[in-house]
Amino acid sequence: MPPWKRLLGPLAALLLATAATAVPAATAAHAATAQSGAAPHSSEVAGRGGWNDYSCRPSAAHPRPVVLVHGTFGNSVDNWLGLAPYLEHRGYCVFSLDYGQLPGVPFFHALGPIEKSAEQLSAYVDKVLAATGATEADLVGHSQGGMMPRYYLRFLGGAPKVNALVGIAPNNHGATLGGLTHLLPFFPGAEELLTAATPALGQQLVGSDFMKKLNEGGDTVPGVRYTVIATRYDEVVTPHRTQFLSGANVRNILIQDLCPLDLSEHALIALTDRIAFHEVANALDPAHATTTTCASALS
Repeated sequence: MPPWKRLLGPLAALLLATAATAVPAATAAHAATAQSGAAPHSSEVAGRGGWNDYSCRPSAAHPRPVVLVHGTFGNSVDNWLGLAPYLEHRGYCVFSLDYGQLPGVPFFHALGPIEKSAEQLSAYVDKVLAATGATEADLVGHSQGGMMPRYYLRFLGGAPKVNALVGIAPNNHGATLGGLTHLLPFFPGAEELLTAATPALGQQLVGSDFMKKLNEGGDTVPGVRYTVIATRYDEVVTPHRTQFLSGANVRNILIQDLCPLDLSEHALIALTDRIAFHEVANALDPAHATTTTCASALS
């Protein structure tokens, strides 16, 4: 077997682990939709569960809709089966989109060029604002979904339409997958092949042209509040402190500083971690924030 195949196999396996826990839920949701005779579109499935309700009108307490932005290999339902209902229950209008689709690849998204994904996010935010009557939205993203909106804010005119960006384990400065990608230079053509087949994967590597452009001139733009929620046990965006941002209006949070018992890694911090969810709620409504502890897992 050629050396680059031996390398890309572990890379793909490690990234796919991010989505592995979501596959059964996606299968069940789409199967239920097919039985009902409706088209099996993930955002439609979510809408029937409560979020992606375009008749929702933001309240005085929560005046901005929340747009959830899934991560690499994720989709608009599976990534948010925990957080979307959590926020809905607290009175938010919650929406989620699919982006970065590749032809012939169902369920697993956020693989296409990140610049194009940011254009999809831009159009979706406009759609949500038009439907809800709000002038600004809040964005909450996982992994690539916590980083990609920064391109939208900086290069596509998104800043005036966004109040806050909350990144859960975001890939803000490139990933090494625990150092594995440092081997790429030893396999000529491997990085080019990775980028050609799944552009977003290559763009997320440390030192990529995309990462250089995104972070050139600073991590933030004026007028937007930023929150980063990271876990010490992240095995995908490593070292975990590379997730943190520098600049004005930034709050960087290591979840183990709030609850040392929290063992969530890259996927679970967005899928099931109610301690992280509590910090998301605090970031969305800082005026009414409450202290996050291990007991927040029960709230």
